[in-house]
Amino acid sequence: MERFFGLAARGTDVRREVLGGATTFAAMAYIIVVNPAILAFAGIPPGPGTVATILTAAFGTLLMGLYANRPIAVAPYMGENAFLAFGLAALGISWQQRLGVVFVSGLAFLLLTLVGLRGSLAAAISPSLKHAFAAGIGLFLALIGLYETGIVTSAAAGMPAAALLAPGSELLRAPAVPLKIGDLREPQVLLALFGFVVTTTLLARKVRGAILLGIAATAGLGLALGYGQWPKAVVALPFAGELSLAPIALQLDIAGVLRLSLLPVLLTLFLMGLLDTLGTLVGVGAAGGMLDERGDFPQIERPMLVDAATCVFSGLVGTSTSGAYIESAAGIKEGARTGLASVVTAVLFLVSLFFVPLLEPLQALRYAYAPALVTVGVLMLGQARLIDFDDLTEAAPAFASLALMVFSYSIANGLTAGLVLFPVLKSLTGRAREVRPGGWILAGLCLTYYLFGLPH
Repeated sequence: MERFFGLAARGTDVRREVLGGATTFAAMAYIIVVNPAILAFAGIPPGPGTVATILTAAFGTLLMGLYANRPIAVAPYMGENAFLAFGLAALGISWQQRLGVVFVSGLAFLLLTLVGLRGSLAAAISPSLKHAFAAGIGLFLALIGLYETGIVTSAAAGMPAAALLAPGSELLRAPAVPLKIGDLREPQVLLALFGFVVTTTLLARKVRGAILLGIAATAGLGLALGYGQWPKAVVALPFAGELSLAPIALQLDIAGVLRLSLLPVLLTLFLMGLLDTLGTLVGVGAAGGMLDERGDFPQIERPMLVDAATCVFSGLVGTSTSGAYIESAAGIKEGARTGLASVVTAVLFLVSLFFVPLLEPLQALRYAYAPALVTVGVLMLGQARLIDFDDLTEAAPAFASLALMVFSYSIANGLTAGLVLFPVLKSLTGRAREVRPGGWILAGLCLTYYLFGLPH
């Protein structure tokens, strides 16, 4: 393992890698339950969807460990799955065609990566923007954690439906205030606060496995108090009965999506996947000190190739667009630095195939895993210190990325806003030479997202 993964060269050992891989799995295993539940709205059966989700995560993460040698997990993306399930509902396209869109966009990723264009595009992003991506993703993770735990909730929560109707209409209006503080006396909210305090305290004391210990302690306390359901079964055989993959594997409709009317769908999913991966790699790279002096991710082509291959695999087995997972930062904060951690995470996903009945109720304990996302968000926010706030042509695009990422609840919206604004401000201030050719390409792609895609 030392020779294959280069543990000593990256200042790590087997124990740290195993712990980091297990922590990443614990932080992102909710995808086993959440992704199939979302894709069910698109018509994909939950049982087969669960198996497809696990297989995709295991395939991509194992490939990331063995080929790219990075401690970064890969799985179906949150956001892209909602886009497939809800964003395309009005178009009336079948789930087979939606899987076809995933496959075709994956092939486009693969082609761009093989010709080296994705790496060039990543290198064209300014250091300030890259640090803003990392800080913004940290805040985005924190918002997800706060909302999942109920510490922060929608301003519409608890209001009668009639109060949300626009006058003289049956349409819902936006609340005057989008968010509000949750019910801090609610037991599960208090459990989440307990989890955040415990995890942060353990991290401050530099206890190994702090995040994983925080998740376990909070889950144990919550179950002991009766907040959560014990599993009805422990083991179930995958690829059989309700967990058979046959209803969705290789059922994608490729020919049905290769028409002009679906070009905005392909464009949107392509750009979301491309930019989410760029932002995630920069974010986790910053969390683990993997970036070079300019803020670039070394040998970024390898993890991008893994990401592209996994997208193709996703469409074939029957799930949504996949890519590098920002929750990998949880394992990286525990000391993971090599692909061995990814191998551990992948093995845990494979093992979970046989324990779907056991994991399903456990992964519904949002009060246990969501505080870890808030803690990781706190740790990643430090990247904002490296943004050049003295130069408005750097600070304004960075702020736009960070703000829109959080306030529009979309990593893709934040990335595109910053990438468009950066060359515009540089040009208007007579500093267009500071924009690399790849920067203009990215700006053009991002403009097409807003003009012809389906931003959400």
